[in-house]
Amino acid sequence: MTDALAKLPDVEIDPEGTFKYILVRVTVKDGGMHKDIVRGTRSAEYHNHIFEKVSPAMEALGMECKCLGGGKIQHSNQEKKLRVFGESTAYGKADHSVSVEMLKSAFSDYEITWSDDKK
Repeated sequence: MTDALAKLPDVEIDPEGTFKYILVRVTVKDGGMHKDIVRGTRSAEYHNHIFEKVSPAMEALGMECKCLGGGKIQHSNQEKKLRVFGESTAYGKADHSVSVEMLKSAFSDYEITWSDDKK
């Protein structure tokens, strides 16, 4: 894996609250190597707002990205719990099981659950 991909954090989400998230595949333009990342924030009204921030940042690093889907994350910092659910109207449902595995690496001391529920 290239250095640029290796340096990319797998997960960047807000520390508290319920918010939209997307699962993004980042690909090195000339090498074809790729990595999936999770990004989520309360500041995004829609899933595409997250992608519109991630994509130019990746372009600047010589990479391109594709949104694999989205959903919501409920993050309780105090209880050390994450719940992944829902879907994106624009991008469809992310594979929450993939997102959860990445979240488990980043939040190893958390209880993390997921479902296909809308709410």
